[in-house]
Amino acid sequence: MSAIIRTLTLGAAALLAGTTLLSAVASAQQRTVTVVREIDTDRYDPHKSTARSNGEVLYMVGDTLVNLDFDLKTLTPGLAKSWTVSPDGTLYTFKLRDDVTFCSGRKMTAKDVVATYERWLDPETKGLVKWRMGDVDKVSAIDDFTVEYKLKKPFSELLYQMTQYFHTIINVDQVKQLGADFGIKGFDGTGPYCMESWVPRDQTVLVRHAAYKWGPSFYPNATAKVDRVIWKVVPEENTRVTALQAGQADVSQYVPYWALQDLKDNKDLSVSRAENYFWTYFIGFKVDKEFVNDVRVRRAINLAVDQKAITDAVTFGFGEPAVTLLRPGILDFNDKVDRGVYGENVAQANKLLDEAGWKIGPDKFRYKDGKKLAPVVYGIAGQFKEVAEAVQGDMRKIGVDLQIQLFDATVAWGKLSTQEFDAFGMSFPYVSAGDALNLYFRSANRPAPNRMNWNDKETDELLDKGSQATDEKVRNAAYAQVQEKVHDAAVWIPLYHEPLHVVTGAKLKPVRAHGNYGCGLYKGLSLEFK
Repeated sequence: MSAIIRTLTLGAAALLAGTTLLSAVASAQQRTVTVVREIDTDRYDPHKSTARSNGEVLYMVGDTLVNLDFDLKTLTPGLAKSWTVSPDGTLYTFKLRDDVTFCSGRKMTAKDVVATYERWLDPETKGLVKWRMGDVDKVSAIDDFTVEYKLKKPFSELLYQMTQYFHTIINVDQVKQLGADFGIKGFDGTGPYCMESWVPRDQTVLVRHAAYKWGPSFYPNATAKVDRVIWKVVPEENTRVTALQAGQADVSQYVPYWALQDLKDNKDLSVSRAENYFWTYFIGFKVDKEFVNDVRVRRAINLAVDQKAITDAVTFGFGEPAVTLLRPGILDFNDKVDRGVYGENVAQANKLLDEAGWKIGPDKFRYKDGKKLAPVVYGIAGQFKEVAEAVQGDMRKIGVDLQIQLFDATVAWGKLSTQEFDAFGMSFPYVSAGDALNLYFRSANRPAPNRMNWNDKETDELLDKGSQATDEKVRNAAYAQVQEKVHDAAVWIPLYHEPLHVVTGAKLKPVRAHGNYGCGLYKGLSLEFK
């Protein structure tokens, strides 16, 4: 009998242990937030990747000296609790918080800030987009919590650029330890979450940074309210939508437009749209190419495009048709540019092509000097296919035979650095007018990202004036002139301004979407269970 009792007791204990274990697993799952996204990055390194998927995680596991509020205009303290700028705009002095630690527990000091920028500047790093630092003279640690950032010339964009994830402060000791594997085998940051693991093209797991208490002031929470965040790569649109509806995923900004209304109508879900978000789709012209070197031709092509029809077709009406190169509302936007340059007007388009000497042939396409007006547009396969085909249809209304060549993302960027095409499809994020204009329209940035081969001395002078301005009005006026110049020259076909929506599942409080660099969760401090 005692043996039987003993067996039953052990069985009950095992059952109880199993029940406790299941409860613990369930509890752990409840404290975990699963984010589904479309693609992964190649590494988590602020200096070596410009992928949004890189920034999404780095904003959560790292910090910048300066943060950007939801309006994408207001600067707030980050790792720097305050800063001053010299009257000539060349010396920035940052007073750092003295209570910041990396996930490893090591205290962050001014030496880490200096080492971060020195690493970015080091030619051996082969760091990308170094223009976002300005023309750096020297970054120095005055004491443990004071940094002097000295420029050779003023850079009016600097503080706004410092809100971008490229400026994430890193533990350079870890960089030295991991070498080429930094950002692949580990990342030690100061953010609200710490990187636990990464399986490329599958998932990235973050855990709450227990010591973190220095979150941006525009969040209700200065600390993380969830224990784990799993960034799960789910390439298929249908699967992401189903996961959100079934509660298998908790949050995502990667929701297809065709499903957005159904998700908004689902009472178990909440959908937030970023109040300010600047990401524009466009087709750019190589202005020195034979088919498009005449501004009348570029204007005519623009006037053939029905932006509203394309926007409605591609974004199901959620996007904003673009009749300006930059989205209204951006810092230093020029709202006086001539909106008549863009927007469908087929009669005017035909008139301009006639004036430019391109005559309709028997096949309904236009010819000049025996050559058919058939510009070639390059683009990345995927969403651009639908856009390009719609533009191609619009072109035929005015006798232009647009040729489309699409490439997989693995080879597209190489193709887009060549001179083999007349036009190209692109989309891009920007934080200010100066951010976009300096990137795309400086002659020094040819052949990429200035793929238009725009080479204009006055544009360069105005960009210098704007970027080096120490007065906000001077900067605004200079950038306004650049916008007028490139807008009137019809250098691009602006297509639509993309919206950003964050869908939140039933177990979370609604997440307020942020728009910085297209990273809807930004610091991840809106993630909170009900």
